Amino acid sequence: MTVESGSGFAVVILAAGHGTRMKSSLPKMLHPAAGRPLLEHVLRAVRPLEPVRTLVVVGHRAERLRERFAGAGVSFVVQERQLGTGDALRAALPALAGYDGDIMVLTGDSPLLTTETLAALRQGHRQSGAGMTLLSYLVEDPAGLGRVVRDESGRMLRIVEEKDASEAERDINEINPGLFIFDSHVVELAKRLTNDNAQGEYYVTDLPGLYLEAGLSTNIVVGQDETGLLVGVNDRAQLASAERILRDRIRRRWLAEGVTMLAPEQTFIDDTVELARDVVLEPGVVLRGTVRLAEGVTVGAYSVLEDVVIGPGEVIAPHTLRCGRDAAAD
Repeated sequence: MTVESGSGFAVVILAAGHGTRMKSSLPKMLHPAAGRPLLEHVLRAVRPLEPVRTLVVVGHRAERLRERFAGAGVSFVVQERQLGTGDALRAALPALAGYDGDIMVLTGDSPLLTTETLAALRQGHRQSGAGMTLLSYLVEDPAGLGRVVRDESGRMLRIVEEKDASEAERDINEINPGLFIFDSHVVELAKRLTNDNAQGEYYVTDLPGLYLEAGLSTNIVVGQDETGLLVGVNDRAQLASAERILRDRIRRRWLAEGVTMLAPEQTFIDDTVELARDVVLEPGVVLRGTVRLAEGVTVGAYSVLEDVVIGPGEVIAPHTLRCGRDAAAD
C-alpha cells in the first residue's frame, strides 16, 4: 500500500513491548480499561484526525493484536527484536517509503490521550514550521519519566531519560511521554540513533537532539489533558489508575448529556455504552459492553447490564442481572 504526500500526516503507534510488569498472559495492549483495550483508546483518539495511514508496531504476541484489530483500518509492522522505541520507529519507516509528509509517533499504552490534544500537537507543529514537535506535560511527580531540558530562553535543548539524567535534570518537572510529530527528515535522522545510554536501547527521545544537531528547529506543545496524570500503563496499579480516570471522564460526559446518577462515584459505565437523556441510574449500577438505554429508562440499584438494549421508559428492578449474550445463547 502506498501513502500519498500532501497536507495530511501518517501515524506510527509503538505497541511492541513485552509488558512484563503486567505479569499476564494477555498482551499489555489488550488489557481493558473502561471496557476497551489500551490500544483501542489510542486508535479512537487518532481516528477523527483522519491520518493518511496508521501503522502499529508490534512484536510480543503480534498475532493477538492482529486478530483483535483486524478490520480497524490499521497496518501492522513487526519489530523483530525489542531494542527500544527508536528501533521500533526505524522498523516502521520502510512501510512509509515514498511518503514525505509528517509522521506522528505515539505509544499504544497511553489510553488517556484525547483527540483534542493530538489535534493541538499537529496544529502547533504546522504553525511553528519546525522540523519536529513534541508533546510535553508539567507533572508533580516526574519519577521514571524523560525530562525536557530547556535553555534560559525556554528553547528545548534535549530530552534526557531519568537513568541518564543528572541530579539537577531529575528536578525538572516537564516530561515527554514519547509523543511526537516529525517531518520527513526523521527518516535519515533515525538512522543516526545510538544505544549509548544506561539502558543500551535506541530512544525515540534522542531524535530532538539530532534535529538540533542538524540545524533543524524544534517545537514544544504542552498537553492539557489528563495524560500528564498517567503517561503510560506499565503495571496493574497504573492500569487501575487509568480505569479510574477514564470512568470519571465517562460519568462526567453522560451527566452533561442529561443522565441522572444518584451516586456517580458508585456507578460504573463502560466506554462502549450509549445512554439517552433522562436515563436514571441508581447507586451501584454496572453497565458493560454494548449496552443501549433509551430515553427515560431507570436502572435499579446494584443492577448489572451487559450487551443489552432497553426500550424507552423501561424500569429495571434493583439487583437485576441481564446479559444479552446469555439470552442469545438460550
